[in-house]
Amino acid sequence: MTTTPLTSAELARLTAGLNRLARNIWWSWDQEAQEIFHELSPRGWQNLYHNAVAILHEVSDYELCVRLQEPGLADRVRKVLANFDAYLDEKETWAAQNAPALATHPVAYFSAEFAFHETLPIAAGGLGALAGDHAKSASDLGLGFVGISLFYREGYFQQSFNHDNWQQESYTLLHPRNLPLEPVLDAKGEPLVGSVRIVGATIRFHAWRVNVGRVPVYLLDTNRPENEPHYRDLTNRVYGGDSTTRIMQEILLGVGGVRLLRALGVAPSTFHMNEGHAAFLTLELIREKMAAGKSFEEAGALTKAGCLFTTHTPVEAGHDRFSADLMGHAGQKFAQHLQLTPEQLMELGNEHPGKTGSPFCMTALALRYSRAANGVSELHGQVSREMWMGYFGKKTPDEVPIGHVTNGVHLVGWMKGPARRLWRSKFAGLGRPASAFVYEANSPEFWQNVKDPAFISDEEIWALRYKLRRELIEFARRRLLLQGKTFSQGDFITFDSFLDPDALTIGFARRFATYKRAPLIFDQFENVVKLVKDSARPVQFIFAGKAHPRDDHGKAFIQKVIHLSRFSELKGHLVFIENYDIHVARQMVSGCDIWLNNPRRPLEASGTSGMKTTPHGCMNLSIMDGWWREGFDGQNGFSIGPDSHPADVDEQDRVDSENLYKALTEEVIPGFFNRDANGVPRQWIAKIRHSMATLAAQYSTWRMVQEYTQKYYLTR
Repeated sequence: MTTTPLTSAELARLTAGLNRLARNIWWSWDQEAQEIFHELSPRGWQNLYHNAVAILHEVSDYELCVRLQEPGLADRVRKVLANFDAYLDEKETWAAQNAPALATHPVAYFSAEFAFHETLPIAAGGLGALAGDHAKSASDLGLGFVGISLFYREGYFQQSFNHDNWQQESYTLLHPRNLPLEPVLDAKGEPLVGSVRIVGATIRFHAWRVNVGRVPVYLLDTNRPENEPHYRDLTNRVYGGDSTTRIMQEILLGVGGVRLLRALGVAPSTFHMNEGHAAFLTLELIREKMAAGKSFEEAGALTKAGCLFTTHTPVEAGHDRFSADLMGHAGQKFAQHLQLTPEQLMELGNEHPGKTGSPFCMTALALRYSRAANGVSELHGQVSREMWMGYFGKKTPDEVPIGHVTNGVHLVGWMKGPARRLWRSKFAGLGRPASAFVYEANSPEFWQNVKDPAFISDEEIWALRYKLRRELIEFARRRLLLQGKTFSQGDFITFDSFLDPDALTIGFARRFATYKRAPLIFDQFENVVKLVKDSARPVQFIFAGKAHPRDDHGKAFIQKVIHLSRFSELKGHLVFIENYDIHVARQMVSGCDIWLNNPRRPLEASGTSGMKTTPHGCMNLSIMDGWWREGFDGQNGFSIGPDSHPADVDEQDRVDSENLYKALTEEVIPGFFNRDANGVPRQWIAKIRHSMATLAAQYSTWRMVQEYTQKYYLTR
């Protein structure tokens, strides 16, 4: 039976729709959309970082039109585009019912980094991942929301290693034409250009728009011909350069971000600072109000009423501080515009009010001019109140006005394909439309169904675990082969013998900050060797992560792990995957059986990587810090030690190492390998079910953004 060919008008409509879709990263959390781009060029999809825009450049317009004459593909494209348009046009959103005022006066969310997808590598770590997930859930909820950040045209570094296994950094130029970005244009169709004064110079910037479903995120870019070369490079790299570069980036982010919003006609109801990097926005808001006739004190009070600050840093050294000389050099216009002496300006960022000689602290500035502030977990809120008790002049931590909203993750966006397809099929089995899955996947009611074997059997869950573990191991083998740079035919055989699809697979992947103690498990080296050599109950480890370019201690931790993976008895049972990014993270949080988290308590403000494991059936083995202290109920994963820690750091490391090995050998390994006559670990799967039912929805950014909205965005 033949079908009627598509008309030129139909082809034009579908190709235009695909191009529009490619420049909205909604496709990154829609399975059918990803499958279309993958089908157009499977190898391109794999090699081009799963970049929908790059795929449409790879496939010529002529080829695309020819391919669309295939009825099945054309029908799938129509369906995806219809779902995309329905999503964008949805009127009955959560925010429409619960926060309608934000539609006209949105939340302006400032963050130095946003991690959306591996296609756009402009984030360094967890702060960016949280910001990206915040934006995605704001879109899903229909919230009035606009994001502000910088376009780092060299992104975050590419990681490789020299012959000593020491981390090397290199940078790759990002081309906006090949990315899901759109230029921000003025009424004449020309780039909208703004300016800020830094170090006595006028620096021009334009902006790019990232379409995140229904919400925009704007990225400021100083790469303009009228700027001097060193100012053009200001937005080259995430957290790049020295303190001078850092303060200039932060002035651009805060001041330039406010000016861009004004030029776009956006009138935010709340300016939400995600960490202190954007706190200079408060000085720009005060300047605006003073220019309109308000006194400095009146302008400060009005600014404070419109700002919210989220701190992520539980250690003193983690807060940005600038010297008086640097403030006078880079921020000389602040004092002039605010009619302050240099000393008065410095006092605005003094974390020890009244004490002379203190540096300018961005967190102190943010706290001074925010109507509310919060940490990112219950324990982090407590730590923050203790840390800033002196700043607020309070006698007890309970008097300090810092609350908490525990972090979450964009659940559907972090699901790997097999998990997303499985849960969508189960959702459809409940008689619900597939288009509602992105919303219902965040509801506790949906995940309560997982407790019922009639909804999903033990065998289905175990099959999912095997499929995801197999995909991770094969991914790791491919990456290890590529990491070898040069290889022979025999290397294919060698690398295919690394890792065992039947082994308990333990993963550790995150930023290699020293407080996260990546090599802690190997303090029990001889005992760990015995575990991996146990043919009856084999265990294996997969590590990944980057250390900050200037963090030699973090680099030494990576060096140790790689050395053990190559030159010790752990070879073949321990691997390190280079160049950690969102793609590697997605492979690992889905494929591992256990997610290892052993920070030095209480230095993990929240942590979110372990939240991403839940819908895949991977469980957490963690220190009782950050979010896990709230999430763990004794049955939905495993704890390393009690809800306390020794005061002495060395003693804490020793005790935690012993408790980690104890939990691993007495709870995790026996539970994983306790199989019934059919080879199914029924009790292990019961824990997986309970983990999903108690953690998945609770630690989503859907819940988190709702909490921010009700607790802070709508409250003055």
